[in-house]
Amino acid sequence: MDKILLKHLQDISLSLFRKDFFGIYHGSISSKISSGSFLINKHETIFDEFNEDSMIKIHSDSKDYRWNEASIDANIHEEIYKNVLSAKYICYTMPQYTTSYSLYNELITPKDYFGKTVLGDIEVYDPKQFVDWYERAPAEISNYFTINDTNIMVIKGYGIYAYDRDIYELVKKIAILEKSCRLLSLARD
Repeated sequence: MDKILLKHLQDISLSLFRKDFFGIYHGSISSKISSGSFLINKHETIFDEFNEDSMIKIHSDSKDYRWNEASIDANIHEEIYKNVLSAKYICYTMPQYTTSYSLYNELITPKDYFGKTVLGDIEVYDPKQFVDWYERAPAEISNYFTINDTNIMVIKGYGIYAYDRDIYELVKKIAILEKSCRLLSLARD
């Protein structure tokens, strides 16, 4: 495994965990290795203890035993990589303010400087029901990214999916969105 890539993923995962964007076993992060393979965290990853054993390389063309060890989100990451050629890194997080704000709003309109200038308005995607969400999610999330001109998706009551070519830009946008939703919530109260 590329030691520099691993170090970046460790740093990002620890930071997201400390901000409560990742839970103990909740969230996912991946990096595209080639057109048919990517690294993704394992399903039992503890994000503040992220190391080389936390990741697994899986191949899209063979659904072997490694898929059973990979994050529950692996199928979603695979579909995004397959259909969004500019995706190099993908992250799924469930930050508190963004997720709670999504429960009662169809549109996130940041009022702060960074939210307004970096992100602009973000629509909240409503999955309608969660009963079959994991069966529908790979296609719906991938379709959302291919149809809409955005690399960040807020899903009502579920969290954020985002991708980027630069891992630090990816995390920056997630952090700005969470801060904007926090400010909107505080201003409302």
